[in-house]
Amino acid sequence: MDNHKAIEDRAAEFLARRDSGEWTAADDVRLNEWLVAATANRVAFLRLEAVWGEARRLKALGAGLSCGTAPPPGAWGRTPFFAGRESETDVTSVSGTPELRRNVGSGRTWLRWGAAAAILLAVLVSAYIYLVPRGDRYSTPVGEVASVPLRDGSRITLNTASMIRVDLTPKERRVDLERGEAFFVVAKDPSRPFLVEAGSKRVIAVGTQFSVRRDGNDVRVVVTEGAVRLESIGEEVHVSRLVGDATPQGSSGSAVSELARLTAGTIARTTDGDVLVQERSIPEAEEALSWRAGYLTFQETTLAEAVEEFNRYNTHRITIEDPKVAAIQISGTFRPTNYAAFLRLLESGYSIHSSSTEEETRLSMN
Repeated sequence: MDNHKAIEDRAAEFLARRDSGEWTAADDVRLNEWLVAATANRVAFLRLEAVWGEARRLKALGAGLSCGTAPPPGAWGRTPFFAGRESETDVTSVSGTPELRRNVGSGRTWLRWGAAAAILLAVLVSAYIYLVPRGDRYSTPVGEVASVPLRDGSRITLNTASMIRVDLTPKERRVDLERGEAFFVVAKDPSRPFLVEAGSKRVIAVGTQFSVRRDGNDVRVVVTEGAVRLESIGEEVHVSRLVGDATPQGSSGSAVSELARLTAGTIARTTDGDVLVQERSIPEAEEALSWRAGYLTFQETTLAEAVEEFNRYNTHRITIEDPKVAAIQISGTFRPTNYAAFLRLLESGYSIHSSSTEEETRLSMN
């Protein structure tokens, strides 16, 4: 799959040849095949075609004028929009001035305006590349999980209600996690680091497997293979590292800095300027990502946290009215979209009452 620059170059080649007068039926077939091959091809071609047309219009507006000559009053509105082929009678009818007649069909004037049009085209294309966000967007609706293969050999698994923007360049591979959660299996390429940005946090890898979950500006990173670097972008943070049940060891990080190196089995959470790094076993880290297999796994999890997870996968909301209910701890494995079975288990296993409408279920103590 071509990169953005290659697509832009190919679109420009088609436009230049079509404008040269040497366009053939075979060229038309090749163009149609290229346009059908990818949406990115069609977008690039239509965008450049619009710029190209504007450049040709400017060249036509200047036909018949010597370099540095301004048109007479009102001439812009009456000059025919045809490039350098007007008859002497046509041009005389526009203004009647000898200067305009002498320059009709002048190769030098055509070249000058052609060069100006080419410069304008280059400037507009460069401005577009600089100003318009690049990359492809992928998203999942509530309750859906999807796999996204990348052309570098990497693969992304998107969790429920998630959105990413992917931009692969010769120097780096960048993913902007706009919302939700994604698991990354990164193809090894030391010359092109793999960057995942989630709000003010950034995760950098070369070849590894990890997940990033974003809730607003709070981020959770789980590493299951290899190692990644967690960085902060533009904020002061405090880092606490927890090994087993030991007392957390703290350190401070400055703005735009490396916060921690995370190896396989590590789970890092960031919130309100703090980072908690927990070193777990790889099976424990994998358990936190059971959603990839279509399950939610809870181990002595408060019901409030469990309900929050279920609400991520369903439009039907579960709410808890009683703090005592919220504090109940549960363990088990559940299908995330089967909230009805989850509610039945709560009612049968605990003294919990549920009151449901079409949109919501409220939990309280019996």
